[in-house]
Amino acid sequence: MNVNAYAAKGPKGKLESYTYELGELGPEQVDIKVYYCGVCHSDLSMINNDWGISQYPLVPGHEIVGEVVATGSAVKNVSLGDKVGLGWFAASCMSCQECMGGKHHLCANNEATIVGRHGGFADYVRGHWSWAIPLPDGIDMSKAGPLLCGGITVFNPIILSEVRPTDKVGVIGIGGLGHMALKFLKHWGCEVYAFSSNPDKKAQILEMGAHRVIDSTSSEALESIAGKLNFILNTTNVPLDWNSYLTTLAPQGKLHTVGAVLEPMPIPAFTLIGGEKSVGGSPLGSPALNRTMLEFCVRHDIYPTTEEFPMHQVNEAMEHLEAGKARFRIVLKNS
Repeated sequence: MNVNAYAAKGPKGKLESYTYELGELGPEQVDIKVYYCGVCHSDLSMINNDWGISQYPLVPGHEIVGEVVATGSAVKNVSLGDKVGLGWFAASCMSCQECMGGKHHLCANNEATIVGRHGGFADYVRGHWSWAIPLPDGIDMSKAGPLLCGGITVFNPIILSEVRPTDKVGVIGIGGLGHMALKFLKHWGCEVYAFSSNPDKKAQILEMGAHRVIDSTSSEALESIAGKLNFILNTTNVPLDWNSYLTTLAPQGKLHTVGAVLEPMPIPAFTLIGGEKSVGGSPLGSPALNRTMLEFCVRHDIYPTTEEFPMHQVNEAMEHLEAGKARFRIVLKNS
């Protein structure tokens, strides 16, 4: 099958029209016709080779929703014509301890959709059937793509940290990830505190589910909620005064990061020890958890706040993202 796509030919390059051949379909693989593909900051990081793992030509795009148009001979649970989503992961080994334990996203041999293979800024994409996540009836496909990456990234920590509806919780950074965390935690039943450095976003942050907005640049504002929060989710990728946030945690509180902070995080031992506090992190989530999340989203009408661009304006979309103008996720629509 010939695929028409948009690819970067080198680090920090513009996306150009690119055609490639998918090759023979494997027995456990499916081909998906791409209807919509979200734009994630990880796409920009891969284009720029910020993580040192990019291979060119590189076709970004890993927040994909579309229709199954071809299935291999050993595919299970997915049929021709099914509407599915494909996120950061496109395959895992299906035989290691992690896969057999239902933690496919922790498989040491998993395949990321845009690492060493081509992603969803294209008319077709290929993946293993287990990662082609069936979309629930009634879902809005035009907004569902970002749930397969940004959504599951902030949903998984809520499960891992056993967040309860009676908890007071905080979200650091109300952008592409953080705004989805607000919506999840609001519908989880929590009292939600949003940490933001942008006062212009306050009204919108409150509308999305926060009960209170804390100025993250103010030490006094952080001190005013010392010892109150049971759980904090960090969605930013920049160094912060981590001790100040740890002091806002109640005893046995948890600070969880999904933001890819490249610098080491200095964590004072006594701040953890004195209150039995903990720090953790996580990548996305398993196929089963993706299904659960999507069902939760349909039940409560939870979607990312999106801006839509036609696929052929992909470079304009990337410039919009890089300039920090996205409010809050960008979705590309195939014609």
